[in-house]
Amino acid sequence: MALLLHIDTAGEKALIAFTQNGLALSSKENTIPHAHASFVQAGIEALAMENNLLLSSIDAVVVTMGPGSYTGLRVGLASAKGIAYALQKPLIGLSTLALLANVAKKSPHYSSQGDHLQIFTMIDAKRDEVFGAIFNKASTKTLEEQAIVLNTAYFENLVVSGPVLCIGTGAEKAKAITQEPFVLYSDLSYSLLDFIELAEAKFISKDFEDIAYSSPAYLKDFYQKSHLKGKIIG
Repeated sequence: MALLLHIDTAGEKALIAFTQNGLALSSKENTIPHAHASFVQAGIEALAMENNLLLSSIDAVVVTMGPGSYTGLRVGLASAKGIAYALQKPLIGLSTLALLANVAKKSPHYSSQGDHLQIFTMIDAKRDEVFGAIFNKASTKTLEEQAIVLNTAYFENLVVSGPVLCIGTGAEKAKAITQEPFVLYSDLSYSLLDFIELAEAKFISKDFEDIAYSSPAYLKDFYQKSHLKGKIIG
């Protein structure tokens, strides 16, 4: 199986890790706000030395593409692209919303609800907005990643299709907006295990990013354009 370097700078915490054969070899985490840029490169070098790994021995670089922190995404993707290009290794991009959909499977609500459960992955985008996507229990997107203005009418329309499980940093915001009994919540967040599961699948299927043209999923421009039209996205 592949030896993978993982980089996640999409949120308040930054993570770097080496994994192989579906298992974590070693990882480091940064919890200092606004320090991801100084953490990533130095952390990768230190982690490689601690594990007697040559960076050139990796099979691919894995990075979160967003949505998430604007600055953090730029830092992580720039580092990942630089390493992948220099070493001529493939680049694997992971959606933070897809990672949340994967961890939702560990929620008690996931197993207790039927096949019509909708997994609403959401990242806080300030005010009454989230960056979100909706997945079914087969992990297929039923709503593409986009910026969404949350309100009671939005949830009333959603639950017509089945119960909704909100997960991610926007879940608390959703909880404050709606009292719908079929809107459920999870405080779980994705971990390195979720990285491994999604990255290994992409590596096997050779689902790689174009190093020259790949860019972070900011989603903000899409939101601004739709918001100016006075519409709720979705």
